[in-house]
Amino acid sequence: MTSNPFFERSALPFELPPFADIAEEHYLPAFEHGMAEQLAEVAAIADSAQAPTFDNTIVALERSGALLTRVSAVFFNKSAADSTPGIDAIEAEVSPRLAAHRDAVQLNPRLFARIESLYEQRETLGLDAQDRRLLEQYHLKFVRAGARLDAAGQQRLRELNAELATAATQFGQNLLAATNAATVVVTAEQELAGLEPGAIAAAAENARSLGREGAWALRLQNVSNQPVLAELADRELRRRVLETSLKRGFEQSDESRPASDEIGNSTDHGDADTADATDRAADAVNAALAARIAALRAERASLLGYPDHASYAVADQTAKTAEEVERMLARLVPPAVANAGREASDLTEAMRAAGADGDLRPWDWQYWSEKLRAERFSFDNSALRPYLELERVLWDGVFHAAELVYGITLRERDDLIGYHPDVRVFEVFDADGSPLGLFLGDYFARPSKRGGAWMNELVAQSHLLGTRAVVVNNLNIAEPPAGEPVLLTWDNVRTLFHEFGHALHGLFSDVRYPFFSGTEVPRDFVEFPSQVNEMWMDRPEILSRYARHIETGEPMPADLIERMRKASRFGEGFRTVEYLAAARLDWAWHRLPAGENPGDAEQFEQRALHAAGLAVEAIPPRYRTAYFAHIFSGGYAAGYYSYIWSEVLDADTVRWFDDGAGTVREKGEIFRRELLARGGSVDPMAAFAAVRGRGPDIEPLLERRGLTAA
Repeated sequence: MTSNPFFERSALPFELPPFADIAEEHYLPAFEHGMAEQLAEVAAIADSAQAPTFDNTIVALERSGALLTRVSAVFFNKSAADSTPGIDAIEAEVSPRLAAHRDAVQLNPRLFARIESLYEQRETLGLDAQDRRLLEQYHLKFVRAGARLDAAGQQRLRELNAELATAATQFGQNLLAATNAATVVVTAEQELAGLEPGAIAAAAENARSLGREGAWALRLQNVSNQPVLAELADRELRRRVLETSLKRGFEQSDESRPASDEIGNSTDHGDADTADATDRAADAVNAALAARIAALRAERASLLGYPDHASYAVADQTAKTAEEVERMLARLVPPAVANAGREASDLTEAMRAAGADGDLRPWDWQYWSEKLRAERFSFDNSALRPYLELERVLWDGVFHAAELVYGITLRERDDLIGYHPDVRVFEVFDADGSPLGLFLGDYFARPSKRGGAWMNELVAQSHLLGTRAVVVNNLNIAEPPAGEPVLLTWDNVRTLFHEFGHALHGLFSDVRYPFFSGTEVPRDFVEFPSQVNEMWMDRPEILSRYARHIETGEPMPADLIERMRKASRFGEGFRTVEYLAAARLDWAWHRLPAGENPGDAEQFEQRALHAAGLAVEAIPPRYRTAYFAHIFSGGYAAGYYSYIWSEVLDADTVRWFDDGAGTVREKGEIFRRELLARGGSVDPMAAFAAVRGRGPDIEPLLERRGLTAA
């Protein structure tokens, strides 16, 4: 099948995948051919009559699997960003086969014997620092993959890995369907009081796409507390939205489930009773599936010699031990809960003063928080939106900041196309004008895209392979009706800067081996550079360029900026508790020892939150078990703590950028050279120390989150 576009390296600039030529029928043959090709390459390495050398074993492994790498990069970005029933079917078929393929490579005894022989000789092989680290990391990878298990252990490991791959794929597909099905449909416009006209228009467009002309549809994001809760004045609608959000993936009773006319199903507009029954069945799946995934991971960890999956997961991270993670989280919980308690008292008082009845409930928090923020700081988040238009934020904000800090520039390439009409392609140029790579931006939400925001590498930088980076950012910004400007929230702006930080990590990669390229660093380190990049969003020299009124072009008023800054820490108790609760749920699921039955998922959640001191009724975890995609269908299992772990490094680095000892451009060069460019080719904490001159200090984080006084 020579016509398959994956079978040859792309001839497009920077080897951008030839999306115009790629069809669904190309994926499965490319996967099959790619796996067979790599197994043949691995067999040639493992069975070589020559004595093992670094070049004929480790470097040869780095060169292997080129076709499989190409198709995997494109397919898994496509399945996350623009899935179809056909793509879903391919993913369900290929995921367990890929798990089996990885096992076939990493559990090959002859291959591991060659790697171990080299590892034992590593002191005498004359390797430079990057070569030696590659050898050591390959050895560690194979050992952690089970290369030292006996035959029976390896067979059980293969079974576990295959079942886990299938379950994770199913979890993600269930979640996308459940989130689309849980869209809240409103039939009376007065219920939408508080929403801006643009948001109401977008909701009407959503409803039309569901076949509900004359209604309004509020699509859910993949978090518990939906952003729309801060704006909706109708308390009953807020309750419906939040309860619908919280119940995704859990079995629901007739009493708690919204009536069928409150829910629009993006894929099934047939008989309401049939659709409701289908949704119930899907709802019940993910909670049980999550428990099954946790049990399988616990068994695998035990097989590999660890007490639980969390201990296994952190052993090769910067945290090193589960106890170290728990110490950090435990330090943050009491002051965060105390802050949240003070905030709850203030919100309750504000409700009472406004004549609202009843207690502060979870669906009230965001709404009254915005009211109180507006009262205390004369600040309303909605006042920012006319100043935050997508194009201006991108060019004069995100891209301009990268030019100020690192000297790079971007130019849109209309001659190059992406995998969806919404995708835009930009060429990136270094400070000296030389080409650096490609950046793809896919910014709008759609039913075929999973929730959240992320960065993927379509091509990884490698001097060995002669490749430069091609990276993509995916967001889920609500697209307005045709002809309307794309006005952002402040959180949208933060996400744009954050994800571009990941993109810079990939684009600035300057390593020999693809194993180390870009974001190939420990999970609890990978968020650090992207969080640092958020610092530029409200810098005066950058904010003044992009925050301009959509109609007049006037800059955001200085008094509005000042009020925004004063209000920025408001609600930090809520945000920290919401995050920590999700982190502790992740941790609780993955501290389960093999063979322990967690019981009902909802009851397990409550026990875990009570044990962690985070059972705050009015603050649901940012993610609940049944829609916690990070840990049950993504790569963050026992790793959701990494966001705040990385924030320790981030807050300390922001202080370094601001210490006045050198210009921003000089600091940017140091940060790029010593850390971003290195990828995983050096110990990440050594890279941090090369920038900061010492190890990390937690105090800047405590100050940022308002936790020091408590």
